[in-house]
Amino acid sequence: MNTPRFGLIGDPIGTSLSPALFRAAYGGTLDYDLIEGADFEQSWQRFLDDYQAINVTAPFKEAAFARTVALAREGKGTVSGPCLKIGATNMLVKGENGIEAHNFDFTGILMSVAETLFPGIVQEFIGTYATRAHIKVHQFCREALPKIYREKPQALIVGTGGAGKAAAVAAAELGYATVLMNRTPDKAAAFSARLPEYGFLVDPMEDFIPAVKECDLVVYTVPAAVPALEKLSADDFAGEKRPGQPAKIILDANYRIPIFNAQIRQRLSEGKARYIPGTEWLLYQAVSGYGTMTGRPCDVKAMASFFK
Repeated sequence: MNTPRFGLIGDPIGTSLSPALFRAAYGGTLDYDLIEGADFEQSWQRFLDDYQAINVTAPFKEAAFARTVALAREGKGTVSGPCLKIGATNMLVKGENGIEAHNFDFTGILMSVAETLFPGIVQEFIGTYATRAHIKVHQFCREALPKIYREKPQALIVGTGGAGKAAAVAAAELGYATVLMNRTPDKAAAFSARLPEYGFLVDPMEDFIPAVKECDLVVYTVPAAVPALEKLSADDFAGEKRPGQPAKIILDANYRIPIFNAQIRQRLSEGKARYIPGTEWLLYQAVSGYGTMTGRPCDVKAMASFFK
């Protein structure tokens, strides 16, 4: 029996951190290839011919999603619930029922927030539930959030690109009343209208500072700093004074060059907010995703040490 192969499709991907993370996850016992190329059809065929599972990155997330939806209609594939709601996939797996499409941008957000609220939960649940840990973390947090917040918590998602949509669905699934903010409000409004079950609200970018102050969770996915970011004060990061509730959480999804620079993070710290770097989001994408790719739990500590 041939050893299963894994990899990543997208373009450009030459500087991707995925191969190194995958090697750390499995101690180099499994292979992970970069399948670079601008032609989606060629990359898709490489997957079908040679690979058990692949990660998918730009510019192919929507195309891979659409292809798998078409297969699912023929009974030759499946699409996970979060993936269907987000409208994009970042993982394809060959399963018993055909090609499976998943979205682990979603679980990366979910598990990052969960680990911040309940330190140690990821490692504990991986030890107990192995490759189903992210599902159990999701279930646990949905039940736990009403117990740690005296009022329904609020989330602000800045940006409604692929990462922003994943963050919005993750926040809503965790139980946050979720506000969308985008430089093009019509784009956020269209996404909100497509998922009425979540009751997403859309705020203009002009309300950025008061929205940050009001919300309990802020996920920043825009790849550049909005002008108001530099104006945030320690008081804004402290937020509204509600005794007994967790401190504000700020997640910067930009893992290569953080948008929250050292000066902003200093004010964030003075306001007692908790900061999640983009590298942690990337880590938990990989933690949950690689287990689904391989059917084997990964070495979280080895993966985390990659970023130190």
